[in-house]
Amino acid sequence: MNAKVMIHRAAVAALPLALGACSWFTDFKQQPSVGTWQVFKADSAETAAFRGNPRASVSTNGTMMPEWQVSYGLMPAVIDSMSSLVNPVAADLASVQRGRKYYQINCAVCHGNAGKGDGPATKLGMVPMLLTSDRVMNVLTDGYIWGMMRNGRGLMPSASRIEEMDRWDVVNYVRALQGKLPGIVADTTPAGQPGETGDKIPGPTRIGPNRPSRYAHPTVTASPKPAHAAAETKTEGNK
Repeated sequence: MNAKVMIHRAAVAALPLALGACSWFTDFKQQPSVGTWQVFKADSAETAAFRGNPRASVSTNGTMMPEWQVSYGLMPAVIDSMSSLVNPVAADLASVQRGRKYYQINCAVCHGNAGKGDGPATKLGMVPMLLTSDRVMNVLTDGYIWGMMRNGRGLMPSASRIEEMDRWDVVNYVRALQGKLPGIVADTTPAGQPGETGDKIPGPTRIGPNRPSRYAHPTVTASPKPAHAAAETKTEGNK
């Protein structure tokens, strides 16, 4: 075997080792070790870890009704256990306007834009569920309505994807639909048209960490022009 063949074989054998040292692979095998809700500082700015968290865990901002305290069971007593909760959100115009967006996205399809139980789903066989009935207006408490959104029951699906504090905004909007908030008239017109974003949709999460990532807006530094390019530009400008 001549030297040329031996060099060729050695180069082929060393190729995997050389490629293994490359850092440009995108298979996510090299990631920082971070804990849920962990906060760390880098470059004088706070950044946050991933948002995933185990089921039934409690956020850093706390929760008034965690799963380990009250289950998501569909039994009447479970909903009743939340009837005594006091609405911590002032029923002002700002809250009603926030609740309107969540209501129109999640609730109006069954309950109707004005809470009359005439949403589009009733045309497909859904039983009308009025929010302006005497029972809902005068018997069901804010906590009960909040708990019903949390758990769902019967024909009512869970709306727990609406975060805790935002659910209270929906409760306030329902009270506005019922005419129970002095000086506030519920706006039942669409908050936005399909495809609209910005202020037409609810805001960001208030449970998860909202600290901006240091990589969200990377700084791009323009590279200086090579000397020959700068000279060409100058020459063209003198023509």
